[in-house]
This record gives sequence, structure tokens and C-alpha cells, in this order.
Amino acid sequence: MKTIPDAIKGIHPGYVLERELQKRKLGKGRFAISVGEFPQTLTAITKGKRRMNTPLALKIEKKLKMEEGYFMVLQVYYDIAQEKKKEYNKLKKNSPDLKLLRPVLFWDTDIEKIDWQKQKKAVIQRIFERGNEQEKQEITRFYTKETIDTILNNK
Repeated sequence: MKTIPDAIKGIHPGYVLERELQKRKLGKGRFAISVGEFPQTLTAITKGKRRMNTPLALKIEKKLKMEEGYFMVLQVYYDIAQEKKKEYNKLKKNSPDLKLLRPVLFWDTDIEKIDWQKQKKAVIQRIFERGNEQEKQEITRFYTKETIDTILNNK
């Protein structure tokens, strides 16, 4: 099986299907009927509100002449990403104390929506370029000195 590009790992398979149908100029309703599925089901999947199931994935892949298992592999990567997000949210209490960080440092984003793990390199660089001593200490407490040294020394 060909490998799934990293760029789409973690994306709901319905979004990928939507794009594929658009590229081929196929309407969702007609396509759904052509694979023996209700249009509402396919619409829910393409909006990411419903999981892709194996029988439907096989029908879609056959109809679109795609590699067998492609959409189920995407579904598994999506499920893994969602589980990681849940775990991260459980650990969120172990996030930086936002009261110690000036919002002006993150003028271009909502500080409440920062993914502190995915964006750690950018956060560390920004704090150590523009932050005060208290902010640097808080980020050091959160990420550890070793992590910060590694990121700052690999610019």
C-alpha cells in the first residue's frame, strides 16, 4: 500500500472524499446513490460529522478506482489524532499559566487557542525574543530547560 502523505494524516476522510469528488466534478447526491448509499449519509461524512465505515469505504474506493483501504487508513489516522487531542486536553491543566504571559506577545492569535505542544517551537522563540524574565521563567517551567535549549540552539 502506498503511504499516506503526512499533510493529510489526521484529517477526516470525509474532507478528503469531498475534495476528490470536487476534483472529479461529481455531485455528492448522485455519487452517493451510485454506490448505494443515502445522500444524507455521504453528506454527513464529507462534513466530518460521521465516521467512514469499512463497507462504504470499499464501495467508494472501487467506484473512484482508488487504492483499497485508503479511506479506512485515513479514518484510523483521524481517530488517532482525536485521541491525542483528548489526552492533550486532559493534560491541559499542565499548560503555561496564562496570567503570567502578556497577551501582546501573541497579538496575532487567540492565546486561548494556542496548541502548546504543536506550536512549542514558535512559542519558545517568541517568548525568548520578546518576553520579559517572568514570561521566560514560566515557559521554562512548562517546557523544561532541555527542550528550550534544544529549540533555541537549532534555529
